[in-house]
Amino acid sequence: MISVTMGGTPEAEWPAALNVQTLLEEGWRPTPFRQFVLKMHSRCNLACDYCYMYEMADQGWRRQPRRMSRTTIDQVATRITEHARDAGLPRVDVILHGGEPLLAGLEHLRYALETIHSTAAPNVSVGFHVQTNGVLLDSSFLELFDEHDVHVSVSLDGDQKGHDRHRLRKNGDGSHNEVTQGLQRLTGPAYQRLFSGLLCTIDLANDPLVTYEALLGHGPPTMDFLLPHGNWEEPPPGLPADGTPYADWLIAVFDRWYHAPVRETRIRLFSEIIRLLLGRPSHSESIGLSPVAVAVVETNGGIEQVDTLKSAYDGAAGTSLHIRRDPFETALMIPAIAARQIGRRALSTDCLACPLHRVCGGGLYAHRYRSGTGFANPSVYCRDLFRLITHIRDVVARDVGDLKRRAT
Repeated sequence: MISVTMGGTPEAEWPAALNVQTLLEEGWRPTPFRQFVLKMHSRCNLACDYCYMYEMADQGWRRQPRRMSRTTIDQVATRITEHARDAGLPRVDVILHGGEPLLAGLEHLRYALETIHSTAAPNVSVGFHVQTNGVLLDSSFLELFDEHDVHVSVSLDGDQKGHDRHRLRKNGDGSHNEVTQGLQRLTGPAYQRLFSGLLCTIDLANDPLVTYEALLGHGPPTMDFLLPHGNWEEPPPGLPADGTPYADWLIAVFDRWYHAPVRETRIRLFSEIIRLLLGRPSHSESIGLSPVAVAVVETNGGIEQVDTLKSAYDGAAGTSLHIRRDPFETALMIPAIAARQIGRRALSTDCLACPLHRVCGGGLYAHRYRSGTGFANPSVYCRDLFRLITHIRDVVARDVGDLKRRAT
């Protein structure tokens, strides 16, 4: 059980006082980083009004170089390889991220891919991924990604009306048409194997089934539905004092997806909840209690925590470490990073009293923040998560019961 330090500043809030040495003496060992998010470019060519990078508490992007330098890329490649070698990891994943990573330019991304691959070879295999808004996704980038086996995820919020409600150009024009054109190139015969899925941020104003069908029309192997970022200080849009509007939205999609005569796609949130209900570990940081093994490197070479924490307060993701002087192993000893790897010991007393805490895992860490207690709280989406998980549990349990009866 965590102990909460009452304060009023982030420096005095949990998990700042977490004693990593005590954890080590009790037998805990850190999980090596297996996923590295590289901020290739710190700016974006869209102006999405819900963006945690540009529209929420942490405005540190203004102080970042626009693009990760080649010197920093060299240092990152060396540190990743060292970390994987020392931890005995045969494979790691590298995600090219932003801002919008394609703004870094074709040759700069080529340099990053070739440098990381050549530095890691032959002992460490690297899986490359890119998360993009899709606007710049043309044949030149796709040829590069095909050459280096880079898998591509695209942000899309449904049909044109739903997408263009928030994902706008800086001049106010919608981006749906350009994103759709990029997706058409990606999903054509030449590059379809690179398509890893779609990422959609939920807007309660958008019809859930219309949104799902619009996404499904692009044939994604995977969909991610994201709850809008918020916390107890800055609640998400449309979240009432009671009621579960986000669960209701997701349940409509779940029922359509789960009861389809054939499996049309994988929806990560639902699949992870089902895994957890069946006693399996989670592969996602947004649900469950599995250790979070993700490190972020900013364009200036700073090593940070997962960047969704930027929605909580200014500096929430920072560590004061830099890729030039610090190995990734050092980051694993920081209380804020260790807190993401200690499972139920990082949950609040309210969460521990909940029968679903091993499935929920307290929800996404960034959504737990409250001034004074830090991240020692349930998710601001607690009621929605409880209703969603309960609904999925009941549906799956009914099906399992039917299968058992048929077997006897």
